[in-house]
Amino acid sequence: MKVGGAGRRHTNGVRIAQGRWEFTLKKLEHLTVGITRRATFAAAHVLRRHDWSEERNREVFGGCAGEHGHNYTLEVTVSGPVDPPTGMVLNLKDLDRVLRDAVIEHVDHKHLNRDVAFLEGVMPTAENLALAFWREIEAGLGAGRLRKVRLVESENNAAEVTAE
Repeated sequence: MKVGGAGRRHTNGVRIAQGRWEFTLKKLEHLTVGITRRATFAAAHVLRRHDWSEERNREVFGGCAGEHGHNYTLEVTVSGPVDPPTGMVLNLKDLDRVLRDAVIEHVDHKHLNRDVAFLEGVMPTAENLALAFWREIEAGLGAGRLRKVRLVESENNAAEVTAE
């Protein structure tokens, strides 16, 4: 960490913040920065196994065994080094585009059991949706940048997939 005025230049790295405390990328090269972006969508689904009785479906899935919908929040965290010229890990416009193209345009105001090709044959639990969304988002971003996908289904229920 270096202390300096807003206009002071440092010769041992690139200034990434102005003000009293200025950090240099050279001293922070070993750190990885994560950014998280949120997107929302509304979708319907039903949790039901056709090979089970109505009673068994209600026992296991409760009210979710009937047609219903949610206003979902999708939170996606990516990480990597900070690009010195922009000060960003990833341009948020690019991340928004990936989220929209990979997931949101396919699921927003759709029935997840019937209308979404990449969910065909998938029981649309929050856990399975988070896993499927990871696969779609990672394909749009490229391997190694995606760190977390968190899908909030309701104020009481969320599923999270993280890279290890």
